[in-house]
Amino acid sequence: MSKTPQKSTKQFLARQATPNLPSPADFDEVLRLIDAARIRAVAAVNTTLIELYGSIGEYISNKIESAAWGESVVEQLAAHIARTHPGLRGYTRANLFRMRQFYETYRGDEKVAALLRQLPWTHNLLILAKSKRAEEREFYLRMATSENWSSRELERQINGALFERVVTSPVKVAAPLRQLHPDVATVFKDSYLVEFLDLPPGHSEADLQRGLVEQLRRFLIELGRDFCYVGSHYPVQVGGRDFELDLLFFNRALNCLVAFELKVVEFEPEHLGKLQFYLEALDRDVKKPHEQPTIGVLLCATKNHEVVEYALNRAMSPALVAAYQTRMPDKKLLQAKLHEFYELAQEQAGLPAIEEKTAAKPRKGSKK
Repeated sequence: MSKTPQKSTKQFLARQATPNLPSPADFDEVLRLIDAARIRAVAAVNTTLIELYGSIGEYISNKIESAAWGESVVEQLAAHIARTHPGLRGYTRANLFRMRQFYETYRGDEKVAALLRQLPWTHNLLILAKSKRAEEREFYLRMATSENWSSRELERQINGALFERVVTSPVKVAAPLRQLHPDVATVFKDSYLVEFLDLPPGHSEADLQRGLVEQLRRFLIELGRDFCYVGSHYPVQVGGRDFELDLLFFNRALNCLVAFELKVVEFEPEHLGKLQFYLEALDRDVKKPHEQPTIGVLLCATKNHEVVEYALNRAMSPALVAAYQTRMPDKKLLQAKLHEFYELAQEQAGLPAIEEKTAAKPRKGSKK
């Protein structure tokens, strides 16, 4: 009698007793749980640290304001902390004065209190040191939080005078775009900084397009965190003819495609015709049924604001015109322009001139 059936039975039972081998996806789920917990832990530590620095700043400020301490006592405090806690860093005299400045600047400002705790101390110090107005500080606090900027990117945006540019040159859009997305001005800019491309003065459209694709990560940061890259030289076919769109993105917040047409010359009204043609083709043949109509961005080297306004006034497609800047702007010039903007706004409102709300600084005579 053959023993094969017995052997097969044993193999079957062995297979049944052996549990299924886990897949990499099973392990990945555990890793996701660990990563999520670590992110929450880091956020909790940062919140505690910012609250601590604010409390220390409040304590020092109250002592000095009540004349219980002279400012020289802060140096003694720093030395005492260093002596009693030799491994503790970040409590130098200069940093203790920054904690005091931090507290005095945002004292009672509940509007930004939650934002302060969401950002690292380095971010807060950058905004505190480089922003002149309360509105400017709030702007960068909100932008750094929503865009998840690194400290390096935050400094780049401040040095690039983003606040001044947004206030003095709000983005101009066609009426259909504003009707579709009333808050579109918070998504797009009137001008984009692409100094990281290192483009020569006589660059071509091909140079610009190639540079943006090669530096795509940096360009996406400049555009905003909700932009996703779809493709370059994106093909569309109409009437048996082939056409190519320069750049195509998707914006998750607006739930729509965003087409970029590049021009290395000054904006001309006829440029809009070609862009609107692309938008129609994308909406008919590429857009998904659940998506919003495609938005078009004409990115030019320069533009005349009045010409742009006239051209967009009768535009039938959701489009806008923006400029790209290959060099960092003159921040002092833009700050002067911003000052004039605020003065004019005060005059039109019939209000007396208001001094700039600068960040609180240590009193005269303090050592830094």
